[in-house]
Amino acid sequence: MREVVIAGVGMTSFGRHMDRTYSSLVAESVHEALADARTAPDQIQMVYYSNSAAGLMTGQESVRGQHAVRGSGLEGITLINVENACASGSTALNQAWLAVASGQVDTAIAVGAEKLVHPDKKRAMEFMKSALDQDRLEDIVADLGSAGSGSVFMDIYARFANWYMERSDATVEDFARIAVKNHAHGALNPKAQYGGKLTLDEVLGGRPVSGPLTVPMCAPMSDGSASVVLTTAERAKKWDAQAVKVLGTVVAASRPGEYGAMVPAAAERAYEMAGVGPTDIDVVECHDAASPAELIVMEELGICGAGEAPALLRAGETALGGRIPFNPSGGLGSKGHPVGATGLAQVVELADQLRQRCGDRQVAGARLGLAENAGGYTGPDAAAATITILEA
Repeated sequence: MREVVIAGVGMTSFGRHMDRTYSSLVAESVHEALADARTAPDQIQMVYYSNSAAGLMTGQESVRGQHAVRGSGLEGITLINVENACASGSTALNQAWLAVASGQVDTAIAVGAEKLVHPDKKRAMEFMKSALDQDRLEDIVADLGSAGSGSVFMDIYARFANWYMERSDATVEDFARIAVKNHAHGALNPKAQYGGKLTLDEVLGGRPVSGPLTVPMCAPMSDGSASVVLTTAERAKKWDAQAVKVLGTVVAASRPGEYGAMVPAAAERAYEMAGVGPTDIDVVECHDAASPAELIVMEELGICGAGEAPALLRAGETALGGRIPFNPSGGLGSKGHPVGATGLAQVVELADQLRQRCGDRQVAGARLGLAENAGGYTGPDAAAATITILEA
């Protein structure tokens, strides 16, 4: 396999973009990524387009990407549509990496986009429910106690949170601390959907969603797009791009009936592929669709031992200025969660961190970054997860 680098990244702001089309969002992130790579559309040989919700939200099925790239300059280039729930974007990145690493092409681009904000709010909820096994839907919903909550995935995260509190000294206040931390990070990110000063009391006093979760602990519905250009080191040098190495990229699937095995196994494979270990990582972007996930993932990645994550959080070690900052972008809870773009936005943040371009949210001296992105549900765990490791 050849060495693959990220030569350019781009993304829109995440938020409510009801007046914009998929193609306008895609064009913005693609143009920014190409400009960052100092290259042009005619240098792209393969497009991997990530989207999960367009079928239910807008009725656009089948060739979603071929329509979404109109106006981006990518029209007519071989395009593969990728769908893998909330892990769609990072799965597209993995496939673009594979195309370049294998020598199939010299340059590929991973593009993700989603529009979840709709006048009919029930559509987004129905989309999220579509990630469950439809043949077992009634049994799953009944098992989760989801009948009246309105948000089946927050019921899933509430269950994860309760299980985590049973096996650690984590408290609901710790989950609120994560929301406070990540909103403070998001306030430093001009492309984040939300951000600002939250207090523990404000988070704890927020509208209840499910179990211990309140609204400020849960990722919002979002619109947005993100793009990443991958190529060889030689091409990046020719373009005079500031390249970031892709050391590891792993896509994993869970086994129904198993819980807590998928992310640790994927992380172990990614560390081995990258030739590094968890103690080498300087900055992490993780899939905090609900705040408790950050503590759970911290341990699953081996950043700390079982039950040790709450102490790291309380000591400020996972905040900017700490030993191992988590979600300096604001994470899903503050930055936003446009499903098809989420995994790629994590990579955009890490690439910018490793190139020392993040201003007030810069992790000093960051050299190695890791992104964890998960999605779907097989029960009792998520259906898919990815780990990406980058090096400056």
